[in-house]
Amino acid sequence: MKGIVEVSPRDGLQNERAVLETDAKVELITRAIAAGARRIESASFVHPKLVPAMADAEAVMERVPRPEGVSHIGLVLNRRGYDRAVSAAVDEINVVVPASDGFAKANQNSTTEALTEVAEEVLAEASSTGLFATVTIATSFGCPFDGEVDPARVVEVARRSAAAGANEIAIADTIGVGVPTQVRTLLDGVREVAPRVIMRAHFHNTRNTGFANAVAAQEWGVDWLDSSNGGIGGCPFAPAATGNIATEDLVYLLERMGVPTGLDLDALLPIAGFLSDQLGYRVPALLPRAGTFGG
Repeated sequence: MKGIVEVSPRDGLQNERAVLETDAKVELITRAIAAGARRIESASFVHPKLVPAMADAEAVMERVPRPEGVSHIGLVLNRRGYDRAVSAAVDEINVVVPASDGFAKANQNSTTEALTEVAEEVLAEASSTGLFATVTIATSFGCPFDGEVDPARVVEVARRSAAAGANEIAIADTIGVGVPTQVRTLLDGVREVAPRVIMRAHFHNTRNTGFANAVAAQEWGVDWLDSSNGGIGGCPFAPAATGNIATEDLVYLLERMGVPTGLDLDALLPIAGFLSDQLGYRVPALLPRAGTFGG
């Protein structure tokens, strides 16, 4: 496995009641970098009225540290978001395509087909300029509106995305309903139609299956796993889509399994306290409460 993508500045903060000031977001990103994060979803270039927590995306990107080897990712939903992200000098883009029409309707008033076409346009543009591009296939494991999602829908979005120039494809359990058997089925399906793309997975721990899914993905051979400092986050357009798997807990799990992550737990653990102070509640991550174990 190549590593962990830190998503707390984007997916972590976008669903929180408290909207952090730009200074606090930059501080969160700075702390993550100091703890060893090398790929960070630092901002989301979406309509500020729909996701107020991301309204200062340009201001955040203007001020984030940019040490060598650190890549800042900007999430985009359409060409307008892509243009904003490029103007803000992101290092990568992440285009989201829901695998279910119900979520596409709730999230973007669209359909999976139409949003796949939008992604193909954005991917072609990114490819022409050499900008690294990921497609995240949302609701890959299940939809809060449509229920079960046919794996064939996920695979088809992956096939078209790879053909359009995606460097990386992520399967996302947006509402935390997935189980390890689904993880393996979906990764096998994507690999079959997109044999050369980098593979990534994004899990939520809504129903306490997120870490089991992460282990299944790691054992399958996924390249990158997403996680969020403190276990914060979720999707504002998905009912009850609570926290991402916590970075601290994931690092502890993987390192105890003998899988290096490149992240420093001693530097990671205080971030949960910082987030708790900023958000006004104790964040869900468990390792900051229990502490580490072993030498």
